[in-house]
Amino acid sequence: MTEQVLTTDHARRYDLDWLRFIAIFILLFFHTGMWFNPWDWHVKNSETSGSFRYWMIWSHFWRMPLLLFISGAGTYLALGKRTAGQFAGERIKRLLVPVIFGMFVVVPPQIYFEHIKEYNGYWDFYKTVFNFIPYPEGSFSWHHLWFVVYLLIYSLLSIPLLVFLRSDKSKKFKAFLYQSLSNPAGILLLPAFFILVTQVLLRPYFPDETHDLKDLGYMVFYGSFFLLGMLCYANQSVWTAIGASRKYLLMASILILIPFYGTYFHFREIYVLPWSERTVEVMFDVTGIFMSWFTVITVIAFGQHYLNRSHPWLSKINEGLYPFYILHQTVIIWIGYYICQLEWSIAAKFWSISFLTLFSCVGFYVAFIRPFKLMRFLFGMKV
Repeated sequence: MTEQVLTTDHARRYDLDWLRFIAIFILLFFHTGMWFNPWDWHVKNSETSGSFRYWMIWSHFWRMPLLLFISGAGTYLALGKRTAGQFAGERIKRLLVPVIFGMFVVVPPQIYFEHIKEYNGYWDFYKTVFNFIPYPEGSFSWHHLWFVVYLLIYSLLSIPLLVFLRSDKSKKFKAFLYQSLSNPAGILLLPAFFILVTQVLLRPYFPDETHDLKDLGYMVFYGSFFLLGMLCYANQSVWTAIGASRKYLLMASILILIPFYGTYFHFREIYVLPWSERTVEVMFDVTGIFMSWFTVITVIAFGQHYLNRSHPWLSKINEGLYPFYILHQTVIIWIGYYICQLEWSIAAKFWSISFLTLFSCVGFYVAFIRPFKLMRFLFGMKV
């Protein structure tokens, strides 16, 4: 997530840096919206608005897949001239350390504000973290840091593939990739069907609170985007073909919204489709998978064309995105708890929480993380 994305000739991939920034920025507003969306979340405003559903359901299906796709491309380049052992050690240091630190320092305030009325203060609550009882029964959790945990798992599991892709043995495989993905139909449909097949096979485990493998479906779903990012970027001919197909990809991304929202409006009872609930549910799930891939690859394609350019601030912004991600949800809940007690409109609360979180995270990063080696280490930055 924090790698500077390069091309094979070591020139910066500015488009992926910009897209990572845009995805994190969307995430800020998405998690703020969870205060006011009728969906279940850790904390809620006393008044919710159904209007949040309609933009959040769309962004829900592609915001994290986009980050995983970009991370897959960055992971391919992160191996570089390192040995497999050096790469694994670097991944553990920059991903596992922030997760451990986050579980003891960053995440607990989120759980505290969710159950604030049950304790006499934060320190009274904080002792319960060391009972090591997993959330929601207890206070031990990684919450939004699941993304970092998944990224660590994907990175370590992908080492044999990374080594293969960077060797001469992969020439025939890369040629097959280009043959399969060199046209808009291949780019759109083959990866989407691959993701769909994985989900059909794992549907019994996706997700069921009574099943030990309840997260397997989600892990493979997001892992598919990580893998595709790695494969697409490993072959620069495929990467170029994606950018050249951007107009066709955009058309597909728009058209897939018709069945996607058509089935979603059925669940919202805006109108009723003449099929069983199970049929409509399957239609929504399938179109959601296709919409996820179509949107991600369209954003990647247009990013290639319009965003592959430098800016004096880009490297500084890119460096701070990882700490910002680690901090943002805790700050949203912390600030939101107090803002949501005010007699303000939902709009005023939403924008206040969003921008106060933005300024607070940036200020904390600049003042307390960026200048200090220990804090940089704990937040997964290069020391």
